[in-house]
Amino acid sequence: MYKLGDVVVGRDEIRKKAVLGLAARINEDYAGKEVTVIGVLKGAMIFLSDLVRELEMPVCIDFIVVSSYGVETETSGVVLLVKDIDSDIEGKHVLIVEDMIDTGVTLKYLKELFESRKPATLKVCAAFDKPERRKVDLSADYAGIRLADDFVVGYGLDFANMYRNLPDLRALAEDSGAKE
Repeated sequence: MYKLGDVVVGRDEIRKKAVLGLAARINEDYAGKEVTVIGVLKGAMIFLSDLVRELEMPVCIDFIVVSSYGVETETSGVVLLVKDIDSDIEGKHVLIVEDMIDTGVTLKYLKELFESRKPATLKVCAAFDKPERRKVDLSADYAGIRLADDFVVGYGLDFANMYRNLPDLRALAEDSGAKE
């Protein structure tokens, strides 16, 4: 059993560093270009919604659904494609938007999948980053807030599909049986 712990990153810091900070860099890099933003569901939905409202170029939005966690706090290491994108990305500037890069296994899979579809450019944007947990050689082109190895929930991040709606990132701790 798990319980919510302390706030790890507050909503103001998320907005300033992950949303506004990354949007400014993306606006600079993609000025005058149309961008296809692909959100990795379900986790990226909140970050993607906040981010795209700050982008100043024409944006096409699509979604992909993959899974590697199930109801565990550790990734299975196997990526399951649940729903593919609907857009043809050949020749387009593509930005994959993810909630967090952890082991990198899911994003490596997605980058290889999308690279095979011949986009003009392909970059990765993540609200949160845990580089110490990488199992593959991968980094984000746009990384927001670096996190420690704690399991966190909120701002789109979940445990067993719960807690995505929390506006702050909070630690999730094992509980000896007490209810919150």
